[in-house]
Amino acid sequence: MELFLEQIINGLTVGAVYALIALGYTMVYGILELINFAHGEIYMLGAYLGIILLGVLTATGVTAMSLPLSIIITIIAAGIICAAYGATMEKIAYRPLRDAPRLAPLISAMGMSIFLQNYVMLTQGPNDKVYPQTIPVTTFTFMGADVTYIQLFIIAASVLLMAALHFFIMKTKMGKAMRATALDKKAAGLMGINIDSVISVTFILGSFLAAVAGVMVGIYYGVVNFYIGYLAGMKAFTAAVLGGIGNIPGAMLGGFVLGILESLGAGYLWPEYKDAFAFLVLVLILIIRPQGLLGERMPDKV
Repeated sequence: MELFLEQIINGLTVGAVYALIALGYTMVYGILELINFAHGEIYMLGAYLGIILLGVLTATGVTAMSLPLSIIITIIAAGIICAAYGATMEKIAYRPLRDAPRLAPLISAMGMSIFLQNYVMLTQGPNDKVYPQTIPVTTFTFMGADVTYIQLFIIAASVLLMAALHFFIMKTKMGKAMRATALDKKAAGLMGINIDSVISVTFILGSFLAAVAGVMVGIYYGVVNFYIGYLAGMKAFTAAVLGGIGNIPGAMLGGFVLGILESLGAGYLWPEYKDAFAFLVLVLILIIRPQGLLGERMPDKV
């Protein structure tokens, strides 16, 4: 029972990260019907920025004064920088192709993914990077299972961010504009909504959440490299499809379900095939229920 509970907690931790990244995929698809394959690289950039920012805060003594404050500053700063990357990427690589055939922005997204991978590899080097050893790994016992405070932090922070995003989408003026744009871009534009601004905000929000996920994963595992964005992006895309592409609650649910399935499969079946479980789930979902667990995006679900 203890092992099962530990695997569930591990799955929730990883699933929370998948869910944060999947939200970016599903928001962009809900409005543009575009799969932003460069989104995983924004997550990777966030992980690298976490190393740089934590290193600076450690060198200046901020971490020694308050570790929680350092982590919060790192997460917010990395999120803001990556949000700027996301907005720039949308303006340069996607906006000029908005009225082009659907294959053109897809190729552009793949090109941005390759560009960002090589950009980080050339500027940071091809070798793995290790996070500053300033965060102690302490555990507590929950129903006989060992749980780290880092796992608890990742789960709690992810749920809080998802709740904040849901509030933003449902209750704010910009959120209503995003839902209207997802329903009908032309009609929304005729009603006075600035479509370009709405799409930029969508990329900014998705990139911020992906960067937060990157920093938290870096803190959790302690090691990052320039190609982690590809695999994490594919798994997050799987989570978005699992929950229902374009459906924000579905992306959250899909991330947690995928994380738990992956953790249980690795813990009880074949650990070496852990990454394969995500894509096995994708194949099964596309065969059995292609619309996802909660269905594809509908106007009242965005």
